[in-house]
Formats: sequence, C-alpha cells, structure tokens
Amino acid sequence: MSLVLDAVARHARERPETRALHGAGSSLSWRELATEIVAVAAGLDRGLQGMSPDAPVAVALDNGPAWVVVDLALMSLGRPALPLPGFFTADQGRHALADAGACLIVRPATKADAMPLMAAGAALAATPTGLPPRALHPGAAKITYTSGSTATPKGVCLSLAQMEATGAALVEAIGIEFAGDHLAVLPLGVLLENVAGLYPTLLAGGAYHAPGLADLGFGDGLRADMARMAGVIRTRGISSLILTPELLRGLAAHLLAEGLRLPSLKLAAVGGAKISPGLLAAARAAGLPAYEGYGLSECASVVALNTPAADRPGTVGRVLPHLSVSIAGDGEVIVGPDAFLGYVGGPPRSGPLQTGDLGSIDADGFLAIDGRKSNLLITAFGRNVSPEWVESELAAEPEIGQAAVFGEAARDLCAVVVPGRAEVPAEAIQAAIDRANRRLPVYAHVGRWTLSAPFALARGELTANGRLRRAAIHETHRTFIDNLSRPSDALFR
Repeated sequence: MSLVLDAVARHARERPETRALHGAGSSLSWRELATEIVAVAAGLDRGLQGMSPDAPVAVALDNGPAWVVVDLALMSLGRPALPLPGFFTADQGRHALADAGACLIVRPATKADAMPLMAAGAALAATPTGLPPRALHPGAAKITYTSGSTATPKGVCLSLAQMEATGAALVEAIGIEFAGDHLAVLPLGVLLENVAGLYPTLLAGGAYHAPGLADLGFGDGLRADMARMAGVIRTRGISSLILTPELLRGLAAHLLAEGLRLPSLKLAAVGGAKISPGLLAAARAAGLPAYEGYGLSECASVVALNTPAADRPGTVGRVLPHLSVSIAGDGEVIVGPDAFLGYVGGPPRSGPLQTGDLGSIDADGFLAIDGRKSNLLITAFGRNVSPEWVESELAAEPEIGQAAVFGEAARDLCAVVVPGRAEVPAEAIQAAIDRANRRLPVYAHVGRWTLSAPFALARGELTANGRLRRAAIHETHRTFIDNLSRPSDALFR
C-alpha cells in the first residue's frame, strides 16, 4: 500500500481534470497522471523481465514530469529506485550503479534508441546495465547516494513507509492550506526535493511544477540565474519551494536589488545546510517567507522544520510528529524511533540514529543545531563534502605539499596550502588547484586559497601521527577562512 499512489488515485477520482503536474512543455491532470503511471509501469515491467526482482532501476533524468512519472511507476511496481543527481561526476555515477547493482538505467532517448518509452510526452530509454545484482536490505524502495561527500559516496536504503511518513508529517506540520503550487528548484535526484517537495504536494493535492533546471537558469548545477528563477515564481504563481541557503541568499539579493516582491510565495523552506540568522532576517526583509529546517538522508530528508504557525529563528524548528529526538550526554542529536534500513553493502540496522550533529532542545520543543562531531562539511549549496577527499586531490599535485580544506556553510571551499617545495610561484599553485578541481565535482571545487608555512606538531597543527588539527589551523588563518576581510554588506555578494 502506498499513501502517495492512493492520494493520486483519489485526486483522479474526485477532480480528474485539475492540473497536477507541469513542466518541460507538458501538463498533466490528475486523471492523466494516474493513467501515465500505469502505462509507464507496464513499459518498465516489460524491460525488467528476467532480471533480479530486487535490483534497482537508476533514473538519470533532468527535472520534469517524466522524472515524476517514472518515480511513481517504480513505486507502483515495488521496484527500488536509484536517482542519479546530475551533479555527480561520471565516476560517482558509475560507482552508484555498480554499488547498488542497478539492472536498468532510465535516461533521455536518442535517435539510436528504437522503440523509446514515452513518459509525460518525453521519449526515454530504459537500458540494461549488465551489472551483477547486489543483495539490498529487504524493503528498500529508494537508494540515495547523499550529496557525494567523497568520490565513492555510500548508498542509503530507505523504505517506502519511511519516505511517505516524512511526506505525511510535513503536510500535517505545515498545513494542507499551503498545498498550492510548488516549484522544484532543487534537482529531483536530491532526496530533499523528492521526498519533502514532491510527495507532500501529491499527498495534499497541490500542483507540482518541475521545469528543467536549465529553464530555471541553472548553469553549472549550483548557481542559478536569479532573475529567471524569480520570473518563473512570479509568472506561475508559485506558493512554495525548497531552497538551500545559497539559493536563498541569491534570490533575496536579486529581489532587494530590483525592488521586487513575490506576492504568491507563502513558504520557502530552507535546508541542506546551516543558515545564519542574519541571512534569514535579510531574506524576510526582502519579502521571502523563509523557514529553516534540518534533516539527513538517513531520516528521509527532514527531521525538524520551522513553519508559519510555529517559528523560532535560531532553531531548525519543531521535530516532525512521526519522529522523536533526544540529546545524548555529549550533546549529540539522536533521532528515533527508527531511521534508514542500512547502507548498501553494510549490515542491516534498526533503532534510533546517532546523527553526528550537536544540538539542544528548548522548553517549547524547538531543536537547535550547534555543529558536528566529524569533519564533514556542508556547503551553502547543501552539498556534503569530506575535506579529506579534496585534500587528497590537492596533495596529489607535486606543487602542493600539504593542504587543509574548509568551507562550512560557505559558497566556495577554501584551502590553506603548503607548497611542495620552496619558491613555488603562485601561478603554479593556482594551476595545480585547477587540475585538482577538474577531477572533482563542481560542488567540491576549491575557490579560494592562501599559502602557509608547513603545518607543524609544535604549533598544534598536527597530531602525533601526522593528521591535521583543523581547529588550530582554522584559528591561525581565521580571517582568510571565514572571509572576515569582507565588509558586512557583503552578505549578498
């Protein structure tokens, strides 16, 4: 039984001609959406004959109605879905396919593909991968490879019940009156948009707008043309969307610079990374109804959220009604009662999740996140990045002897670099960083760097076994790392 599919069927019966899904030159009513799901499921099922019944189907599509229809068709077949975000490198995509044992990959059809599968007016190809199947955790309905925190990200196995519980809890927490026109700004291959944007909209009977990302002005997959995005929001009468902090910053800056408002917008949920109180206040001053939330892939994307009815800036909101949160003795946030099924290739798991985040809960039940126990960075675009991964690519260049990478809640990663030999010119260091960047996805590029004397044990910058002491390096280079030389009015630059 699926709450989302049941909702689509109910809307198709009760208001069949109401528009449900828009984008990429296609528009489907609830009746047409229900019909498309059945037809695409049948086409996929034919292509899956003879394949392992539990092997996932990879979805490598841009945002659009076709992505939505394929996702729901796989749901109806009980077949695990493996979304492949467009910002993954080719190596990361190949790793995800092989690691999960995907049997088919759904992608846009080309002229070489005979008999394409049609979905919401788009011609698709469902191509066998030839990969050997993997034993997945029983009940896995979706495998998400997070944001690619390393070159080989881990696959999180989620059940349909967990994802739909998150969607239903968001409808309950926000209120069905906010189910108007939702715009997919983030890639649908990202769990936050898929589970927290699409599923609640379908459950509540809203209209889901999924234009291609290029139609929203996205170039490299991270930075957007804010004028174009604001135009889409205004012309389509969008009432809700999900943003990362950096997208919120850019949209607010555009509105302030142009003296514009978006009167139809009622809710801009902000997640994926920590948001500063100053940015939140500035965005609201620009007329954006921004509300901060918090979540993890292992918890089906959302744990807590501020809402128009319950808002406390400086916190990430109240915990969703289907979850419980406690704070361990060392301040770690523990989310229960259950989380994900396990990682691909890892042992099964059950029970509460140790998040690795540090936080507190006030007397009114609002959760605050204060930091993390590990080195993992979350950039302002909501991408998880292991600094050790980037540092290893930098250190692979002979011009660079040591490197420490920072970038928590920042637009660009920055690096403190120790030259590989004396008197390496700045041009050679920059060329080495450029070469390393070409091996990394765009969200893990180093945008700024500064030189340093060799990191030393005597200065507390290294452990006894040579590992970086990041806090000490950060303290020495605080002005550069935190970009404190910028004037305070640089918030929206």
